[in-house]
Amino acid sequence: MPLKIAANLTMMFNEHDFLDRFEAARRNGFKGVEYLFPYDHPADAIGEQLVKHNLEQVLFDFPAGDWANGDRGIAVQPDRVGEFQDGVGLAIEYAQTLGCQRLTCLAGIPEVGSDPESADKTLVDNLRFAADAASAIDAIVLVEPLNTRDVPRTFVSNSSHGNRLIKDTVRDNVRLQFDVYHTQIMEGDLATKFTDLLPVIGHVQIADNPGRHEPGSGEINYPFLLNHISESGYDGWIGAEYVPASETESGLGWVEPYL
Repeated sequence: MPLKIAANLTMMFNEHDFLDRFEAARRNGFKGVEYLFPYDHPADAIGEQLVKHNLEQVLFDFPAGDWANGDRGIAVQPDRVGEFQDGVGLAIEYAQTLGCQRLTCLAGIPEVGSDPESADKTLVDNLRFAADAASAIDAIVLVEPLNTRDVPRTFVSNSSHGNRLIKDTVRDNVRLQFDVYHTQIMEGDLATKFTDLLPVIGHVQIADNPGRHEPGSGEINYPFLLNHISESGYDGWIGAEYVPASETESGLGWVEPYL
């Protein structure tokens, strides 16, 4: 099955201002784009870029707190439920304008000394709230495990926890975001993990390790893995969420066969 590769505009094409990255992505053959957060720009301005360059808005994240000061999501913090719910409302507004049907919920980092059971219950309740809101626009909510090397003390750090959360929410539109980079660091066994989790996977992201650079720059056998994903029947998008080792366009050789 042909693969659909989306450019992550938070990490790629940083040689350009954000709104100029859409043109750069389309010029280099991408038909879909994703990024972490759109909220610094009016939704209409982003929508104009999508229409102008015939791009699909594949995914973005719910507001994740104060990113500059270390927040990596707030869905796990009981004292910030109101803030989380407000963020869901804002994300749904953007998603409706941009035609985006995938929204990532970063669980975040619990407060030091907090009760894990309370954190887990808060996260499940927040996922249910987000899923119910997203269902109004036929969108899915994605749970993404992060690695504890880059994000120490992150609450959701492996696929088994992510899978359990999906079951606990009891919502059909909650799925797993299978990030190859994070999974390689925390678990390895990528092909088998992907096959086992395929029924709950709603989105895939890729980067190599170490360095989080282009596929082919590190230890992961990407020709094998991407072929495995293709043969699995997965028909969703794959987000290229990597930090270019140098200038973005000079490192795009890996993606040419798939565009």
